[in-house]
Amino acid sequence: MFAPLFRFLESRIDVFAPFDERQTPPTGVFRFMWHHIKGVKGWMALIMLTGLGFSGIEAAMYLMVGWFVDLLTKNSPEQVFSEHGWLLIGAALVVTVARPLIYFANHAIVDQVVVPQITNQIRWRNHVYTLGHALSYFQNDFAGRLSSRVIQAGQAIRGATIEVIDDLWYALIFASVAIGFFGSTSLWLAMPVIVWLAAYVALLIYFVPRAKKRSEANSLGRSSTTGRIVDAYTNILTVKLFARADAERSAVRDSLTRWNASFLNLSRLITGVSVILQTMNSLLVVATAWLCLHLWSQGEMTPGAVAASIGLVLRLVQMSSWLIHLVRGIFENIGSVQESMETIAKPHDLPDAPDAVPLQVTQGGVRFEHVRFNYGKPQGLFENLDLEIKPGEKIGLVGPSGAGKSTLVNLLLRLYPLDSGRILVDGQDIAHVTQESLRSQIGMVTQDNSLLHRSIGDNIAYGRTGATQDEIAAAAKRAAAHDFVLGLSDQDGRQGFDSRVGERGVKLSGGQRQRIAIARVLLKDAPILILDEATSALDSEVEAEIQAQLSTLMEGKTVIAIAHRLSTIAALDRLIVLDKGRIVDMGSHDELVRRGGLYARLWARQSGGFLALADSERIPA
Repeated sequence: MFAPLFRFLESRIDVFAPFDERQTPPTGVFRFMWHHIKGVKGWMALIMLTGLGFSGIEAAMYLMVGWFVDLLTKNSPEQVFSEHGWLLIGAALVVTVARPLIYFANHAIVDQVVVPQITNQIRWRNHVYTLGHALSYFQNDFAGRLSSRVIQAGQAIRGATIEVIDDLWYALIFASVAIGFFGSTSLWLAMPVIVWLAAYVALLIYFVPRAKKRSEANSLGRSSTTGRIVDAYTNILTVKLFARADAERSAVRDSLTRWNASFLNLSRLITGVSVILQTMNSLLVVATAWLCLHLWSQGEMTPGAVAASIGLVLRLVQMSSWLIHLVRGIFENIGSVQESMETIAKPHDLPDAPDAVPLQVTQGGVRFEHVRFNYGKPQGLFENLDLEIKPGEKIGLVGPSGAGKSTLVNLLLRLYPLDSGRILVDGQDIAHVTQESLRSQIGMVTQDNSLLHRSIGDNIAYGRTGATQDEIAAAAKRAAAHDFVLGLSDQDGRQGFDSRVGERGVKLSGGQRQRIAIARVLLKDAPILILDEATSALDSEVEAEIQAQLSTLMEGKTVIAIAHRLSTIAALDRLIVLDKGRIVDMGSHDELVRRGGLYARLWARQSGGFLALADSERIPA
């Protein structure tokens, strides 16, 4: 019956509504919260209004009880029905019709319109914004901590907002009605409640800051322990290879000990405050009951007013414990919002330029002009580096570890900003094209090919949106992966291309992961190809099989290959020799060996001699 109404309400807020994902969220907790909820301020106002209506009726019901008791004590049954029947019917309609309708309206808006949608909208927008951060942002933090902050932001912002405008509003209205009623009866009757409220506010002033501080320490303990556990699970192979299980257990035990201490510190505060509050509550009930009895004995209160007064006080006492924990929860949520804000609301280090346009690759030429880059250190890795790679040329980057080979291709991918100079692709400065379009035109196989925890087919299809099953299988065959993929299965019974690979592809061997990664790039079929130790994890037989496929893949493309095993790139058109960020030599394999420089020494160290390559063995441009 209610399904159509629920579907209508649930579609009022679009979780994935477009927004400016480049806009940095504001800093400052309340500005950060407002940034995320300002789009639903109308719904928030409705929550407040319906909450006002419901809390007003709730408080009025206690007054109705007093009126009803007096009605029965002062009138005969005949008079009750004849003289007050319509009032009784009206009161009944308020309780049975108006109260449920307002309650439904309030909860429908909260539970169907706002809570699920706004919570996930906040998560979605923070996730999208976080994805826009530069690579260094993710390298400097735990993945688990980042994802936790993105997830908790939605819940914390929604929780703090709803609790303030709905629950606190409810308590405020109830307390106001109680004081107003007591004051209209007798100022003496209002005094215990006023004193109790003053003491309650003082208790909150004492409790909340301390609870917030201790809750933050508890939250930090939780985050630290979670990070330590996730770090151990993520690197479980290293833990086992180095027999460090005892050390990891000890580290987690220490972290849990600190977390437990902070939790106990918070619990001690809560217990102490709860005891004080219950003592205050008991004194309020006794004081109110004694005053009611005294005023009744003096003829200044009716039995109905006594019943209403005690009922209101009992309700206030019942609400007080809930309210103090509600206030603590609000401040805990605000603390969680602050944690998330400090992690998320940072400007993107490497945004697209305001005038960025999609990259158009027609030939695939690449040019580095006066490039300077230093990873933020005083001494530059690259100082005024110049390099031109002609369209369709196949070059190899050679040099000792730390020479700058991988850094050079990372700069081409615009994973880091240049200090000065520029990089051009077909004459277009990559600083003025969109990063998505730049990387879509470059295929790359790295030496560390971690896979997504999805199916084999999904991992290969990551190379091209909308790829068919036949295209995925063809790419796997070209990467010499098809046969072993068909023999795979996972714990849920999925087989072949549907089987899951485990987190980061841990269920596959290094060589299998590399072949899947190569298949992914084969499917992408980008005009510029980067091979960073592309066959480093393969045995010689499989490497020879894939090298033949790579030769076909490289035809008509601009290729940059990095390899410490020089035999894998010796047949390329040109080799660029790097040392400490400088180009110290370049030429073909034969030319570099004859010149007897750094390349020749590296070659001699690896092969023990010279391997001549016939012209027919060279890969065509």
